[in-house]
Amino acid sequence: MKIHESAENYLEAIYVLNEQNGQVRSIDIARHMNFSKPTISIAMRQFREDGYITVDDNGLISLTEKGLEVANRVYMRHQLLTDALLALGVSEETAEADACKIEHDISEETLECIKRHMDAMQKKHAPKKDLSVELL
Repeated sequence: MKIHESAENYLEAIYVLNEQNGQVRSIDIARHMNFSKPTISIAMRQFREDGYITVDDNGLISLTEKGLEVANRVYMRHQLLTDALLALGVSEETAEADACKIEHDISEETLECIKRHMDAMQKKHAPKKDLSVELL
């Protein structure tokens, strides 16, 4: 099932905030995304109804398996694209912003090619282990 870019952004935000803080409330998402609390409340109700999140009695939001699958996929795309843009010399701020835009529309084929290229570059530039033994 394909979900919209805005939904992917919400789920990614929940994932990131949970990784950073260990818990997530609607107000955390509102601050993170710079949206109003009512906007977040409407979105969270829809995500709960669609089975992407659960909300406990204390207002703590958790991703369901379905929500985590989407959030993880978007987050991994974001990280890969950010790293690739940084490797090209793009500033960190621009790389983050551009990766956020690209992550929703890039094809699996292109993403896989970028991943292979980044893996190859990482291997090529990994520090070589010095296998020689120093004699005293």
